Amino acid sequence: MNEPKQSAPTDPYLIGRGAAWFAFAMTFALMLFDYMDRQVIVSLFPYMKNEWGVTDRQLGALVSVVSITVALAGIPVAFIADRYSRVKSIAVMAVVWSLASISCMFIGNYGFLLGARALVGLGEAGYGSVGAALIASLFPLRMRASMMATFFAAASMGSVLGVLAGGVIAARFGWRSAFGVVGLPGLVLALAYLKVRDYKTVKFAAREADRPATADTFLNMVRPVARSLVRSRTMVWVWAGDAAQLAVVSALWAWLPSYLTRVQGLPAEQASIKAAAVVLCGAFGSMAWGYVIDRAGAVRARNKLYVVATICIMACGLLCSTFLLNLAPGLQFTLVALGGFLATCTAGSIAAVVIDIIHPGIRSTGSSVLSLFRNLFGLAAGPLIAGALSDALGLRLALAITPLLGIAAAACFLAAAANYESDLRNVSVAEDMIKPDLAVTHG
Repeated sequence: MNEPKQSAPTDPYLIGRGAAWFAFAMTFALMLFDYMDRQVIVSLFPYMKNEWGVTDRQLGALVSVVSITVALAGIPVAFIADRYSRVKSIAVMAVVWSLASISCMFIGNYGFLLGARALVGLGEAGYGSVGAALIASLFPLRMRASMMATFFAAASMGSVLGVLAGGVIAARFGWRSAFGVVGLPGLVLALAYLKVRDYKTVKFAAREADRPATADTFLNMVRPVARSLVRSRTMVWVWAGDAAQLAVVSALWAWLPSYLTRVQGLPAEQASIKAAAVVLCGAFGSMAWGYVIDRAGAVRARNKLYVVATICIMACGLLCSTFLLNLAPGLQFTLVALGGFLATCTAGSIAAVVIDIIHPGIRSTGSSVLSLFRNLFGLAAGPLIAGALSDALGLRLALAITPLLGIAAAACFLAAAANYESDLRNVSVAEDMIKPDLAVTHG
């Protein structure tokens, strides 16, 4: 059986090295503030619980509602970006989510805060998938998993900064102030992002016409896109596996500050700092595993998925045993940090696998379906599942049980490996369709 050809080491940058790296730096920076706005709230849980008397399930919903909104709105936003402008779409999204985050500092009750957090998610909808499609297309194929892993490491780094900022600012200036501090920089970056250079939009189907959109035209455009995405068995399995593993990650990130406060008795500010260190380990893990998985794929493409499945099993075993055993606090924290390093193995690598097998004309749209699974069944589900288990069994057992989802994730990745190489061959010809559009300099 012939193996899919690996790209030559000289495959070029689409719009030039400098322009590509500028686009990456700006997209990475916005991803950083995206996740600062998302995760700042977890350090504020103890303050809200004391002030409003809410349950753990309600607190988990404040994290999950962002991911739910991102999941539901992400596909139409990405579809529009694919057809018109990725850069302008990203700039608009950044303005909306930053303003929504700032508005949270003026909220006086739980219901309104839940609604404001939903608006944060509405602004962030599609950002990760559109940004990933832009970066993946601008950089050489040989660098794709590494670039995706580094890009999605911004999620971990932003979460670190959000958790740290929330704990420190809340202790000194009141917990509501934290929302304003993390929301303002996104507005500045949104305007600067218009200087990023876009790539030429590629028609997905020959019958796409440059005419005003109607309902029938829209449906005719959507149908072949949907058929193309669900036709790939690799795609369906990696969607499911990625969601399961991210549920483990999101549960750990959302509830570790509360665990350190309730179980180990740390003050909220110290708990936030230690939890942020675990999230930072996840950021380094995402980048490190992206590099490892790129190297594994250079030998044989399906090895990427074998490596990811193995790491998911390792993370599951480590986190389950760490929270179940009665360990000294210092040792337990070290093992949790190691588990965090392992658990983020899918962040960039699976995004790269998905982009590998998506037609270039629908990369944002296809990535947004991955984003839907990530947000709705992963990032949203994790905090809710752990919160419900915590209300029923206690937070310690909740954090010991949730990592078992990593076993399901590994099984899905192993199933995906069987079809990955054939799906790669099917899309390889379309890679040649993307060419630099010298007339497009901004958005």
